Amino acid sequence: MGLQQTLKALADPIRREILDMLKNGKMSAGEIADHFTVTDASVSRHLSVLKDADLIRDNREGKFIFYELNTSVLEEVMLWITDLKG
Repeated sequence: MGLQQTLKALADPIRREILDMLKNGKMSAGEIADHFTVTDASVSRHLSVLKDADLIRDNREGKFIFYELNTSVLEEVMLWITDLKG
């Protein structure tokens, strides 16, 4: 994915909070939604943006979808920022 799409996904505080939650391990969409006062549809959209930016991965287990971090994209962003710093 492109850096622009990744940075756009990281710009939203709810999406950053979702990423912070996922650093402790995989979570279902319902578990994630329970932490927010926005609608389930809104959380679903945030998850979709994060997935499109390749920041998270999903895995279906029965009737549940679990989400987890994709740290390789975050590492690429960190390397880019470090390179800017010189």
